[in-house]
Amino acid sequence: MKRFAVIIALLCLALPVVAKPKAEIKSQWRGARVAYLGDSITDKRQVEKGLNDTYWVYLEQLLGTESLVYGISGHQWSHISGQTDKLIAEHGQEVDVIMIFVGTNDYNASVPLGEWYSEEVVNVEVTGPKGTKSGVMTDRKKRTILMDNSTYRGRINIAMSKLKEAYPTKQIILLTPIHRGDAFLSDRNIQPDELHANGVGEYVDAYVDVVKEAGSVWAVPVIDLNAICGLYPLAESNALYWRRPALEKSSKSGKKRTDRLHPNSAGHLRMAKALAYQLLGYPAKLD
Repeated sequence: MKRFAVIIALLCLALPVVAKPKAEIKSQWRGARVAYLGDSITDKRQVEKGLNDTYWVYLEQLLGTESLVYGISGHQWSHISGQTDKLIAEHGQEVDVIMIFVGTNDYNASVPLGEWYSEEVVNVEVTGPKGTKSGVMTDRKKRTILMDNSTYRGRINIAMSKLKEAYPTKQIILLTPIHRGDAFLSDRNIQPDELHANGVGEYVDAYVDVVKEAGSVWAVPVIDLNAICGLYPLAESNALYWRRPALEKSSKSGKKRTDRLHPNSAGHLRMAKALAYQLLGYPAKLD
């Protein structure tokens, strides 16, 4: 019996170790072509440079989606129309979903929040008194959507107007900006954490809330990634989710750098998992 047990043990050691396959959620999102518009957290160059994988890479693995990536580092809501133009030129209507993840740079650039609408009083015809065939003229307040590229709400109006016209039958989903830690990216790019207001006296929370408002204004789903992804760079326990959580010397310049603004691969995976289960509640294809 001892000899038999030894033989079995040796055979077990000789067997190759088979890695467990990655779990993939079977859903309506399999095969969906998703266009991602946004900023540095979406920018595909972070994958190409080997900095980290991204949430959209992980969504490909989790949901079986195909990614069309247009996010560019530093971009704000004012750039989304240009990203949309590029998407239209390269893929036309061959896309199922447009996902927009932007806004944190508008906060950092101190873009004023602005208003969704302007308002005026106009003379308009309404139903006349009972028994009359014609209407009557009366004064009523009327609002007009503000297309103002100098304000946050105005920029969203411009971008969403273009997307609604270009893709009336496609799913458009907004993501709120996530929490912000401090970032010393270079001598010319130093950004304090979200406990600080920006140059117009607004905290990042206000920019998050405006994206939520945009869902109602433009009739699109909003996923509050700020709340559900769990990334909180102000907590030391969350240091494992950020690209450069502590001051460290750059290998090129020798200067100290820190970055609790951009999630690392672990942070992106956590975002992707939160997103995946939210996306299961929405259709990937509407046409």
